[in-house]
Amino acid sequence: MATKGKSASIPTKKIFVLDTSVILYDHDAINNFHEHDVAIPIQVLEELDNFKSGNDTRNFEARSFIRLIDQTSKQKLISDWVALNAQNSGKFKVILNEQQLKINAEEVFGKGKTDHKILNAALSLREEYPDKKVVLVSKDICLRLKAKALDLHAEDYETGKIKNVDDLYAGKTELVNFNELIIDDIKKAKILASENIGLPIKEGNHFFILKNKRKTGNVFYNHNNQTISSVSTDAIFKIKPKNIEQAFAIHALLDDNIKLVSIQGNAGTGKTLLALASALEQRRNFRQIYITRPIVSLSNKDIGFLPGDAKSKTDPFMAPIWDNLRFIKDQFIGDDKMSSKIDELITTEKIAIAPLAFIRGRTLTKIFFIIDEAQNLTPHEVKTIISRAGEHTKIVFTGDIYQIDTPYLDSESNGLSYLIENAKNHPLYAHITLQKGERSELANLANVLL
Repeated sequence: MATKGKSASIPTKKIFVLDTSVILYDHDAINNFHEHDVAIPIQVLEELDNFKSGNDTRNFEARSFIRLIDQTSKQKLISDWVALNAQNSGKFKVILNEQQLKINAEEVFGKGKTDHKILNAALSLREEYPDKKVVLVSKDICLRLKAKALDLHAEDYETGKIKNVDDLYAGKTELVNFNELIIDDIKKAKILASENIGLPIKEGNHFFILKNKRKTGNVFYNHNNQTISSVSTDAIFKIKPKNIEQAFAIHALLDDNIKLVSIQGNAGTGKTLLALASALEQRRNFRQIYITRPIVSLSNKDIGFLPGDAKSKTDPFMAPIWDNLRFIKDQFIGDDKMSSKIDELITTEKIAIAPLAFIRGRTLTKIFFIIDEAQNLTPHEVKTIISRAGEHTKIVFTGDIYQIDTPYLDSESNGLSYLIENAKNHPLYAHITLQKGERSELANLANVLL
């Protein structure tokens, strides 16, 4: 509100300078700064040119951004300010950075590094537009710190980021002193209408642990049907849940009405094993079981530097999935018929295990699709995967949001956190967070003490 006798202050338009990491995270980033102007250093275009070839998501992001800029500029020069196409958006330009600077990042931090040239591009804009706030936007923490050392405003790219990740939706609620008669009724009837039984209001599907003294009822609330159903603790494909959260996960994985499931938890909580066992339990309902994971290259190198053919290059990354499949097969030692059946499923590619990049262009129809290590995906990658789902397909994302292996992603900005936060109220979705490690007591020691 304006003070009497003074004119109301008008917010100053800012200039946001984006580095390459932001573009590779979200090719549409330039349209997410509202009325403010957006610029990219010429060095970013050069780096994107190096990323434009390939089948990785960052290659698609680079190509999409280049096309977007081409469509935005049309016949105009992008070294001058060009109006962005989105409504109420600011302008866009490429910074050539040819002027002499009062503060030169290359003189401070050293010459020859692209990051320092990007810093100089932002510094040149600050000198050219002293009346505007220039902000460097980067997913690279070190680059942001260098910018701040030069008294240049810097921030992370916030679009798609989850606030208060420690309060992220866990998928379950424990209720104490719950009506004992209702607990008895659900155990007898297996399914009840949820009206007037004292459950807290939920806008989506949810699991509840109902407790009263020595009695406990574990139920699934179906928001669409307004019912609660009892959750079984029976084994599937000889894999028995070792705690109630695992039973909740199995329930969601087996429910035909739930088409999208996410399972989050620390190492050793059984995420991948439960997803794979549930897929095998329902193998007759799907044309194919497809298990994949994003490849996080060693030392940020592309897997092309590894020796051998495509299978040889990617097998080391797929090893944890094969380990889970062998564990399931070991449960059928002595049952030659079922062991042979599992081998046959692999030979005929009824079960297919391959890197995520290999599914591009595929039609995901009647497929049980498991994406392991989903915390290493960007929000855009998760959206792209789900958008490929055809009829009668079920998609399962598993991962640990605190174990990020990809540069420029963290527990707040990764695709799994984004999915959990944004899909939690959808009727086709269910989520559960697994907390108790079941791999071994020694493995639990690492999670608890170290």
